[in-house]
Amino acid sequence: MFMSSPSSRIVERAFTAFAGHDREQIAAVLTEDAEWLSYPDNPSVAVLGGTHHMVGREAVVAFFAEDFPRLYTRDVGVTVHAIHADGDRVVTELTMTATFADGRPYTNDFCFVFELRDGLIHRAREYVDTARGLRMVEGVVPAEGTPGAAPGAGAGGAG
Repeated sequence: MFMSSPSSRIVERAFTAFAGHDREQIAAVLTEDAEWLSYPDNPSVAVLGGTHHMVGREAVVAFFAEDFPRLYTRDVGVTVHAIHADGDRVVTELTMTATFADGRPYTNDFCFVFELRDGLIHRAREYVDTARGLRMVEGVVPAEGTPGAAPGAGAGGAG
């Protein structure tokens, strides 16, 4: 069991909100000017297009509520290996699993660095094995849906 702190509980709540694709719950864990940064060639961008640097609460909300479930259509799971919290900075090490629309499985390891402000996520930096992820998404066609339309929204991190 991991030691829980107020900061780590915010991040844990965020992952629950992301997995639920609920716009209100996702928005509730982010600052208005939140940023999500990932590698330019991450698997989500490769399949869905969009940006690897989402800016603004609405852009991040649109990704997790609309775009993310088009790629990772079911069985999304997160196994947290460690959470390291120091004040307003939280580092998580985890493995994400999911199933693509075509039924193929996805598994990859991530490290996230979250910076909090006033009890909300202000910035997230995502580190992922992009080579492994890109091999897994090769040939994947996302499920039908409307990608996030907010400026800077579209697809982005978490993949």
